[in-house]
Amino acid sequence: MLKSFLEACYLAAQEAQEALLALDHLTGCEPLKEGAGGDISITYDIVSENIFIKHLSSFGQIYSEEAGHVGQGDLLIVIDPVDGSDNLKSQFPYYGASIALQKESQNIAAFVCNFATGECFVKAEGLPYLRKLSDVTFKEKIEINKHARVGLFEKAGLHPGAARTLMDVGLKFRAPGAVALSLAYAHSVMYVVFLGKMRSFDIEAGLFLCEDLNIYKGENILVVSHNKDVFAKILTIFNLEDDSSIDKVTI
Repeated sequence: MLKSFLEACYLAAQEAQEALLALDHLTGCEPLKEGAGGDISITYDIVSENIFIKHLSSFGQIYSEEAGHVGQGDLLIVIDPVDGSDNLKSQFPYYGASIALQKESQNIAAFVCNFATGECFVKAEGLPYLRKLSDVTFKEKIEINKHARVGLFEKAGLHPGAARTLMDVGLKFRAPGAVALSLAYAHSVMYVVFLGKMRSFDIEAGLFLCEDLNIYKGENILVVSHNKDVFAKILTIFNLEDDSSIDKVTI
């Protein structure tokens, strides 16, 4: 079942990528309504969501950022049909889709795709691997990048104190603006930090892809790194034995 589910995710991502590229940009950016996740859905979101629902609804109940709960079933499929909508609207090549398959509230499969590059990060059993939308035969093990010199800090602009603290200790970062994608790329960067409200659409699939890395998940902070020393340094910086202390560095 997992193999057929992931293949359905792959086919849906191919179709969604083509549909988003074919859509007139002004039409794609048109705001429509408030989605279940609390953000205003745009046409791009709905077009992608409809495609994923079409391909995946037979596997279980869908919980999508735009439509909320759709259908029924013993398994739950958590979907963000366009992760990084503002990047897509800005035509910045860092946006995609995030899908997590859950059984009894536990993730059992994940699929995160960067529509701009065609990279697909996949995991069901064992370690995550990479596929490409442009090559159905491509499959490659995801390796840790030991040469990484920068991390990814999602929501850095809302937390200037935390950003300054990281830079002061030499932990450089970028803030690309798509949480699921940033978690999918965690093996390739020095670390990933996310501060703020955590929605299942944003983190479930990405966290499952990162299970072999060092992870700290608090109420309002997420830290992931393959480097134990960097991971320990970040925990010390944010004093993470108490999540409430995050306010000390975000003022």
